[in-house]
Amino acid sequence: MKAKEVTELLERVRTNQPLIYNITNIVVANFNANGILSMGASPVMANAVEEAEDMAMAADALVLNIGTLERAQVESMKRAGKAANQKGIPVVLDPVGAGATPYRTNTAKDLLQLLDISLLRGNAGEISTIAGLDSEMKGVDSAGVDKDTKRIAEYAARKLDVPTAVTGPVDAVSDGSSTYTIFNGHSIMARVTGTGCLASAVAASFLSQADNVLEGTAAALGYYGIAAERAEGFTAGQGPGTFQAELLNGLYQVGEMDLRQNVEIRWEHAGHE
Repeated sequence: MKAKEVTELLERVRTNQPLIYNITNIVVANFNANGILSMGASPVMANAVEEAEDMAMAADALVLNIGTLERAQVESMKRAGKAANQKGIPVVLDPVGAGATPYRTNTAKDLLQLLDISLLRGNAGEISTIAGLDSEMKGVDSAGVDKDTKRIAEYAARKLDVPTAVTGPVDAVSDGSSTYTIFNGHSIMARVTGTGCLASAVAASFLSQADNVLEGTAAALGYYGIAAERAEGFTAGQGPGTFQAELLNGLYQVGEMDLRQNVEIRWEHAGHE
């Protein structure tokens, strides 16, 4: 994928300021809202069952994040998801902690079955669990899993019949036939809670303006990774707290020149096992 394509999608986001509706977890809500604002989109964070359908009908994309689940929130996700499907806007599912408990895993699987999910985005452990690959979960983070994000994304996309992004040291997004690998980002992102969740929101923002799910997701992750690289460059190893603030600045500041010089996204036919 060329930098020009990423730039065009980013410019559409910043020009159109799409409304991104997030039913998300309490740990990351503030960080995600500021991240969405920093990149040029408009966030709304609302969990109430009573307004879920109305919010979805007003939005340009929907993010469902199961990080701090409870029964009413799951019902909101179902109602919002059905309304989003009716309207025809992208729906991104972030299965935070899938594999940590049966409740989380089953909720993610139920949402995949009930709704037309545009993109499933998670880490290697979460996606491996949902797709039936062996994995070990610790809290809501993956541990002891195969880190081949490309292989996991391709397998999950075919098994679940939904475009799947697996983020990690190298990001990958696949529909089971085609795969993009994204080599932008920085390891310190793993030290800040919510960077994965924000990746889902950034992807949703791009998908609201994209004609193709794989291209839109790959562009989003490339842009996001460059913002992270820029942030770490400015913080010079000061630590996660400073990095978090600079990541928001990076999302605001990254532009055409940054993308042209640094974006590294590769496309290939998906392999088959």
